[in-house]
Amino acid sequence: MAFSDWDDLRREALRLEGDLDVRLSSYAKLGAGYSDPKTTISESHWKSMEMEIENLLQRLLEVNEAMSRCSPAAASSAAVSQKLTRHRDILHEFTQEFKRTKGNILSMKEHAELLTSVRNDINEYKLLSSSQLVPNLLRERAAIHGSISQIDEVINQAEAVKGVLTTQRHNFSQIQGKVKHLSDRFPVIRSLLGAIKRKKSKDTLILSAVIAVCTLFLVVYWISK
Repeated sequence: MAFSDWDDLRREALRLEGDLDVRLSSYAKLGAGYSDPKTTISESHWKSMEMEIENLLQRLLEVNEAMSRCSPAAASSAAVSQKLTRHRDILHEFTQEFKRTKGNILSMKEHAELLTSVRNDINEYKLLSSSQLVPNLLRERAAIHGSISQIDEVINQAEAVKGVLTTQRHNFSQIQGKVKHLSDRFPVIRSLLGAIKRKKSKDTLILSAVIAVCTLFLVVYWISK
């Protein structure tokens, strides 16, 4: 320190205290920006402000020490001692305020980084789930379409069989009418007609059972797929 006397040192201390007051206020406002996710804070700007405040605190400490060495030679020792004590208290308050604000900023910074990390993880999970969901839905859709096509094929076959059976029924009805006419005249033919009728009923039941089993098998296969 190249100051010649107490007054020069005190003026320098007052100037440093004023600068520190302004810098600490700006530093606190900068830290508050971490609580707002829309605010972008430059890491270099934050570190530069920290270093500036630390340098000011160090310079104020040196000035206070120089004032302490110079105080015995000052004119009014009691007044000088009180002023020196006040400057030391101000330095202590600024130092504590800086440490407290720095700790709060670090906590808010870590919290903001954690929230950003969680958001990124959620977005990645949504993107991954979406990319996996589309192929699964396409495969499921293809399987459903395949099952529907098989069911349509079975229905078409059943309709064809139904048409054939209807035609046969019509033919049998005509034949039955003719045979009945004959059976009224010949008892033997009446007995033959009864046997044919019983066989026809048996064939119809068998065919119906086969169709029902096939349809049930396809429905079970489609549900379990």
